[in-house]
Amino acid sequence: MKTVLQSLRIYVVLTVLTGVLYPLAMTGIAQLFFARQANGSRVVQNGQLAGSELIAQKFESPRYFWPRPSAADYATVASGASNKGPTSADLKKSIDERRAKFGSDAPVDLLTASGSGLDPHISPEAARWQIARVATARKVSIETISALVDRITEQPQFGFLGEPRVNVLQLNRALDQLR
Repeated sequence: MKTVLQSLRIYVVLTVLTGVLYPLAMTGIAQLFFARQANGSRVVQNGQLAGSELIAQKFESPRYFWPRPSAADYATVASGASNKGPTSADLKKSIDERRAKFGSDAPVDLLTASGSGLDPHISPEAARWQIARVATARKVSIETISALVDRITEQPQFGFLGEPRVNVLQLNRALDQLR
């Protein structure tokens, strides 16, 4: 009986430490030092929630840049990869359909979904590939849209981690601010 009581006390102490105190401390530190990121890097426009810098949103209008495809149709609850391997007929069919929609010269990140299905970024090449369509739809010069893409392009973190990338939501919000 003594061993059972000892085990229960250890269980309660560890549950309180790791299940209550540690999460509360980490939440407090995150709120104190990284409040914007801890709250989902939300983007508010005209007092309304417009999205998150961290989660891709569906854009289909020719007036906007399009994100990478999503295996979960941009739903956060069901996010994830399609888990289709390189020999999958379904994956080949999906890519062929996207290639028919975008053209045979479309960058690979417009043809394939990211691992999470919610990647908010596209490559600068994928953004540049869409410039003519967006410029035509908005009746804005290609040079203006190109300059905007260049301005929104993020460089690798610390100059060497990752690849250059373009946040689609930020780019589309900047487009809406053009007048």
